[in-house]
Amino acid sequence: MGTRPAWHLTAARRRGIALSRARGALAALALAALLGAPALGADEPKRESLAHFPRTEISIESHGATQTFRMYVAATEARRNQGLMFVKSLKSHEGMLFVFPRPEVTSFWMKNCVMALDMLFVGADGRIIRVVESATPGSLATINSMGTAAAVLEFEGGTSARLGLKPGDRVHYPPQAAE
Repeated sequence: MGTRPAWHLTAARRRGIALSRARGALAALALAALLGAPALGADEPKRESLAHFPRTEISIESHGATQTFRMYVAATEARRNQGLMFVKSLKSHEGMLFVFPRPEVTSFWMKNCVMALDMLFVGADGRIIRVVESATPGSLATINSMGTAAAVLEFEGGTSARLGLKPGDRVHYPPQAAE
């Protein structure tokens, strides 16, 4: 007894097969979620623990006052690509400093970010050139530096507004942070 071609199946049987396949796919997604594996985007690059990122202290002069922050440093391409993806919270006055080998027009997105972030784009002269407040978690919208940036700071969403940080404020970070 041979197999019949798929076109020979009745419409009801084809619907039953499609439903069975859909249930199987849903079961696989549910199992992946239960095991903590990413169901979609399994081809995402491995993430390095933030505990392995170098740390530095930066300061921002704004309104005649100086604010000090403890920052994770993303000075390699791999670390800049990872950024704060999947980070659920940051302490007050904590964030990430993205440093580029040479100033460039740069852009970011919020894919795989689970918390709102403020982004401060910093020019080669150390002045903030653009502030983006509370970027939407998970968004694929491009957030452009709108100028040549030597570094980008990311903080928990709302930090810039709370501290009154604005374009023109001066950022100081150690030169070795770029290495």
